[in-house]
Order: sequence, then structure tokens, then C-alpha cells
Amino acid sequence: MASGVSSTEVTLGDKKITFETGRLAKQASGAVVVRSGDTMVLVTAVVASTERNVDFFPLTVDVEAGMYAAGKIPGGFIKKEGRPSDQAILNARLIDRPIRPLWPKGFNKETHIVATVLSVDKKNPYDVLALAGASAALCLSEAPFMGPVGAVRVAKVDGAWVVNPTYEEIDQSPVNLVVAGTSEAIGMVEAGCEEIGEADILSGLEVAHEAIKMQCQAVSAWAAEVGAPKMEFVEKLPDRLLMDKIKARFGGEIERASNVLDKHERANAVAAVKQEVLAAYPPAEGSDDPAAETAALAKAFDAVEKETVRRVIAVDKKRPDGRGVDEIRHIDCDVRVAPRTHGSGLFTRGQTQVLTLLTLGAARDEQRIDGLDIEESKRFMHHYKFPPFSVGETGFMRGPGRREIGHGALAERALFPLIPDEETFPYTIRLVSETLESNGSSSMASVCASTLALMDAGVPITRPVAGIAMGLIKEGDDYVVLTDIAGVEDHLGDMDFKVAGTERGITALQMDIKIKGVTFDIMKDALERALKARMFILERITAAISAPRTELSEFAPRIGTIRIDPDKIGAVIGKGGETIRGMEAEFECTIDVAEDGLIKVFATDGKLGDACLERIGLLTRDTEPGDIVEGRVASTTSFGAFVTLKPGTDGLIHISRLADHRVANVEEVVNRGDLVRVEVLDVQQQGGKEKISLRLLENLSAKEGSAH
Repeated sequence: MASGVSSTEVTLGDKKITFETGRLAKQASGAVVVRSGDTMVLVTAVVASTERNVDFFPLTVDVEAGMYAAGKIPGGFIKKEGRPSDQAILNARLIDRPIRPLWPKGFNKETHIVATVLSVDKKNPYDVLALAGASAALCLSEAPFMGPVGAVRVAKVDGAWVVNPTYEEIDQSPVNLVVAGTSEAIGMVEAGCEEIGEADILSGLEVAHEAIKMQCQAVSAWAAEVGAPKMEFVEKLPDRLLMDKIKARFGGEIERASNVLDKHERANAVAAVKQEVLAAYPPAEGSDDPAAETAALAKAFDAVEKETVRRVIAVDKKRPDGRGVDEIRHIDCDVRVAPRTHGSGLFTRGQTQVLTLLTLGAARDEQRIDGLDIEESKRFMHHYKFPPFSVGETGFMRGPGRREIGHGALAERALFPLIPDEETFPYTIRLVSETLESNGSSSMASVCASTLALMDAGVPITRPVAGIAMGLIKEGDDYVVLTDIAGVEDHLGDMDFKVAGTERGITALQMDIKIKGVTFDIMKDALERALKARMFILERITAAISAPRTELSEFAPRIGTIRIDPDKIGAVIGKGGETIRGMEAEFECTIDVAEDGLIKVFATDGKLGDACLERIGLLTRDTEPGDIVEGRVASTTSFGAFVTLKPGTDGLIHISRLADHRVANVEEVVNRGDLVRVEVLDVQQQGGKEKISLRLLENLSAKEGSAH
């Protein structure tokens, strides 16, 4: 080992994870290479030396996933990586969310975490390694980070929980559960499930937390040995004296403003009281820094508002909009909102409204993904949009941001287990959720709106899916779990716990917190309340549309399928693609041919699509004695006529079988190009080719000619 290089390791289940520092990126505040198998990630943390004048923690997380890590050269003309992939962005969010709460209040030095994927073995996922590495890098640095954070993935294989499973094990599991936390509590959960019960989820969380404890202990001991001295930082809390002064004079007004039901009216009422406070306590005459005094007063007011809302909820059990802790806002559901789309669903919950629009496409419309650790085609896509008008604001509308990508992926994960397989429903499906109004939990509203759109479009989903966001107000050992959190409860609360699923179980989870962690009792309580809420919402969805429509929209394309012997794909393609191009032109369709022999015909006219499928069936079926088929005369000879029954397959009508009487010349009965109906007399295999004997039943071309 090189001088100055230090490492530690931890074994979780049958997987060994190593952490190394001192070899790479030594000018960063902290740099760690974390490895499992041949998957390696370099994670660096840099803390700026100067403070920023901002009222938030300026943390940035980037994931650099170059194709070289998988031994690939990027596609495209320029042959280099462009903007981060959606997966890289999702992994950056995965790192950010559990780390962000573990910093002292008021810390405002720019902090940048970069996870650079050096190597992937296509067995061990890099995302949880990058998160664990980010925590380790911060622990080794001078940053006042209150970690470490451990991160693991658990899957259930053959009834047993597996820690940090391989991709193969993940594929075998009905649940893919990523958990992060400290030795004391869980701080972040992300999961995709195949209708898993709440008890199973809690069981998986317990297994995950035991592994997290081991990881945290190893990193803590290592950091104590080789980590840099921590910078001194005193939490910058609001001025308590100012807060007491504001409460004494304006406490009643703040509480009344905070309890205004309408979102915008509430914001205006709170802003009006804030202006009263600022006017009542102007900066002192001759102040050296009046702006700082005003900022301190504003910060104290915001803290009083937060304390007031939290106290009213936690103590009085009264929410800002007047609901009980388990009460869900009024729900409206509608379908067929956009008549020319293939399906649409509108879901409104209080002042949150999402419209999902569905499009059906062919196989060639699938999304091709060529990433570091996955190579796949996606036939089901869910995209989420959050325009500024949804919250009554102006702003630039450019590409999707990190939040939009994250919410879209969460809803996609929630719906995916119920999407029919390709043979049952051979369409590519794209959902776009347009957030039209937002006052909390638009991501879960998009799940509900998308369920409505799927059923409206006639997609035969197994069961409807609903989503709900649970919140938390925790004061000391006391806490209250809130069902269906509104925007202010998310902003001023301690937890955003999104739960989606069907009547049979959970399909997706995402939990983020603003405190150091939550206990299993809190999570159990939240999951139980979420189940009740989910069942309530499902009733509202099925009241609007009870089941998927049996007929597709008249504007939707039609897709038919046929499965053939893969050895006969050549008969469908034809020489140089001649046959398939000819059928696409004749039947006004597109034809997708899979390597396993599944053929999909995509047509706007259902009758033409059916005719194309029939043609493909004829082209690929085995020729057997007794078959009556039609074909074209390919050539004539002195001893008979060769008839093309299908591309690459000819049969011979011997001159003796052209008619019931003796025929002296073949051209007396048939000519090249004639369409004829024949009977198959005999089929023999010779040298891998079929030798087919035919008997003429009717010259259809001659019949057509005589008719004229």
C-alpha cells in the first residue's frame, strides 16, 4: 500500500465493501474510493473556505458516470458524455437527501460532493456505494457533518432478505429497498415493490438498519483514526429574544394568519403580519448594519411562524386548513378530459391538481437506454412536469429539472408492477403528468391521475394504484403523523413519506426527513395510516371509472401480434427486406420483428392490420399435404410450372397435374405471373429445403381475364 493510503472494510451479508483514502484526489477536503466486487466509485467532498450570504445550506451533489467505467464508448457523433443521464440525476438525489439534514443549522459554506464512477462489474450496483462513500468522504473532511450515514439495499430472494444484492438477485426479488440512516435511526427510504405488505416492508427496514449500524461503526472508527480535525462551527439559530418579543406582541395575529384555509390567502395573510413586524421594529438609528438587523428580524419571524404552526398541529391537533390529522382533502376524479388523446385522467385533491395524458405507440417508440449498469428498452414511461403557474409564479420553462425527473421516476416505479406484459398488451405506453395546481404531494397526485388515464385508455392494468404523502411533526419524544400533507405542512414539518400501492400492497415508497432520523414506531404508524388513506382514494378512483375500458380510443393505433418460429423470421423479412417493406406498403402499417419470433403489426386501420397478420401467418406456417393455397407462377418449363407459395418457398405443378386431360404445352394452362390456387400433394425435405409437389385447382388470373 502506498504511503499515506488508509483503508477500512465492512462485510454485510456475503458482500465485502472497502473504503480507501489517500491515493486519489488528495486536494479535495475528503476523498474516498468505495468498492464492492469490481464496482468502484471515487467520491470527493469539498467545502469552501468562505461563507455565502444565503439562508439555506448550499450543498451540490453530482454523479459522473462515464461510459468508460463499463468499457464502452459513448454513442453519437462527438463520442463523449453530454448532460447527466436521468439515472445519474436520480443517484445524485439519492445521495443528497439523507446527507442534507445532518448539518448544523446556519452552515452556509458551499459544499460540493462529486461521485465519479470508475468501474462497474454489472453485478454490484454503484448507487448505494456512492452514498456510503459520500458520507465517508465528509466524515474524513474538516466539514462539521453530523454523520456518518450508512446506506444499503435489501432484496428478498427465496423468502430471505439479502443485503446489497446483485442485479440478478434484485431481478428475483419482489422488493427493491434502498435505506439510508445513522446508527440511531432511519433517514431515507426508497423502494419499488410488487404489492408488498406493510409488515414485510418493516421487516426489510429492520434488516437494512442492522447493516447500516455496522457500516456506520466502521466508518466512525476509521474517521477517528485518519480524518481531519473538524472545523469549529456554532449553530446560527434565530434570536430567541427577538422571537419572544414577536410572540408577545403578534403571536395571536400569526396564529390566525397561519390558519387561513386557502393557500394563497394564507401566504398573503402571513406576509402582511410579517410586514407589520418589520415596521414595528425598524433598525436602530445609527446602526452599523441595518440590513443585517432586518434580516435577523425576518429570520426570527419565520421561526415564530414555524413554531406556531407546529405547536397548533402537535398540541391542539389542528391543521392549518382545519382538517383532522387523518383527514384527506376533497377529491375529484375525471377521465376523457382531452378527447383526441388516447387516454386522460384528471385528479384533484384540495388545491393540488394533476392531468395525465397517455399516448400509445409501437415497439420502435420504446426508449433505448444504454447506461453503465443497464442496457434495456423501456416500453412504459412516465414523465412529470411542474410548470411555474401551478404555484402561481412566473419562471422559465426549459427542460425537466432534478425534482421533475425524480417525481416522474417515483410515479413510474409505483405504476410499473401493474402494467400488462408485452404479449398481453403490445403497445409502448407514455404517460405525461401535467401539474396544474400544487399545494403538496403533486407526485402522488400524478400516480392517481395516471391510473385514471391508463384505465381510460383501455390499458388492462391489473388493479388501480393510488398514492398518498404522509407528514410528521416531532417535538421531543412527542410526535403526530399527518395524512395527506399540504404544502405548508411539508415546508414546516419533519417528514415527507410518499406511499403508493394497490388494495393488495405497496408498489413504491419514498421517505425524506429534515431531522436526524425517525424510529420504527413512527414508520409503522405512518404506513398503517397510509394504508387507510390509500384505500379511501382507491374508492374515489373506481367511482370515476371502475375498470379499464374494453375498447381503445378511436384515435389510438391498433397493434396485433403473432408469434412465429424464430427460424422463419427470414421469410417475413425477405431478401434485403423486400418482403417486409412490401407488406408495410400494402397494408399501411409498421412491422416490428423480435429475435424471439414475436411479431407486432402497428396499423391505424385495424382491418389492414389483421390482413397483414394473416399474410405473415401464411408466410411462416409449415406447408403440409392437403393444404389449399394461393401463389404466383414464378416460371414455366417443359415439364411443369413453379409456383411461389411464400418468399423463398416454391412448389412444382407437374404438367400431368395441370388439368384432368393431357396437356401438351404448359403455357396452354398457366403463364408466368398468373395467380393460381393449388393443392399441396407432397412435402419432402431435401438438403434442408422443402420439395413440394402441387396440383392446379384454378388459374385465378385466367378467370379474372375471362370475366372481363
